[in-house]
Amino acid sequence: MGEANPSVLVIDDDPEFRDSVARLLRTVGLHARQFSSVPDFLKADPPDGPTCLVLDVRMPGRSGLELQSELAATNRQVPIIFITAHADVPMTVQAMKGGAIEFLTKPFRDQDLLDAIEAGLARDRARRESDRALAALKERFDMLSSREREIMLGVLAGRLNKQIANDIGISESTVKVHRVNLMRKMKARSLPELSRMADLLNIRLQQPQNF
Repeated sequence: MGEANPSVLVIDDDPEFRDSVARLLRTVGLHARQFSSVPDFLKADPPDGPTCLVLDVRMPGRSGLELQSELAATNRQVPIIFITAHADVPMTVQAMKGGAIEFLTKPFRDQDLLDAIEAGLARDRARRESDRALAALKERFDMLSSREREIMLGVLAGRLNKQIANDIGISESTVKVHRVNLMRKMKARSLPELSRMADLLNIRLQQPQNF
């Protein structure tokens, strides 16, 4: 698909644990990037492809839970698999409420970690694909003229061509031309499809006072 290879980012202050995870991932053809602390991770450039974090809860300095909160605050949507040697219920609840894929307590089975990583990478692939689709949709909307956008709002508000023509003071035939053009530019094959696009774009259908 032309997308960069997936990356698993391992953040743990135990070098032996990081190395063991990296070796495990190599057996299934996955690449691991290792970080000994949260600051080291934050200083690094983010990967280009699908990503997930294998993150220790307790580390010197900033904890894994603090990083989870920081990523959420900056809208960096990276699936997280938490690892800890000493879990408690409040910690687990906080991690899972924050959207963690899994919370594994050492020692854990290799397959449990691999399954969680697979789920995390799948989630990130889906998010990236959704982001690309939304960006393409925004580009198409930006191609519309101001008149086409005006008519699009009228169409989505359920107005007939004749009513839209009367609302904005142009001929019905001109409305029809603009309507065809905007549907073509948006690549919308039907009114329901155009309406779904408007929902994705969060377009406010504020009707003019004379609607």
